[in-house]
Amino acid sequence: MKSLFHFAFNITDLERARRFYGDVLGCQEGRSTDTWVDYDFFGHQISMHLGEPFPTANTGHVGDTLVPMPHFGLVLNLPDWNTLAERLRAAGTQFVVEPHLRFEGLPGEQWTMFFRDPFGNPIEVKGFASLDTIYNA
Repeated sequence: MKSLFHFAFNITDLERARRFYGDVLGCQEGRSTDTWVDYDFFGHQISMHLGEPFPTANTGHVGDTLVPMPHFGLVLNLPDWNTLAERLRAAGTQFVVEPHLRFEGLPGEQWTMFFRDPFGNPIEVKGFASLDTIYNA
């Protein structure tokens, strides 16, 4: 069964959201009203509604790194991941976890980066040499 993922969350300013998700991340805007906006988030639907963003804390243990929880994100092929990492660097994005390789030489080897949108919502983007290895144990 194939499907698309939908995620709705709160932001505090639609225009700031448009600049970040549209201009920085390069996502295509979909429908919107005065209180929400949809985006094609790399093939998935995200909906941002005016409201208080969810609280987060660096409580997720991944190796010796604490990552923000909860968070959302995506998995890309490594060339696309590299392109997005460069796009974020060029935009002056402050990373929570700088782009780097983790689990090198092990099943699940991946590149990862964490950053926050302008409202504090944490996003992780993973890059894999082959998407066929995402679930390797």
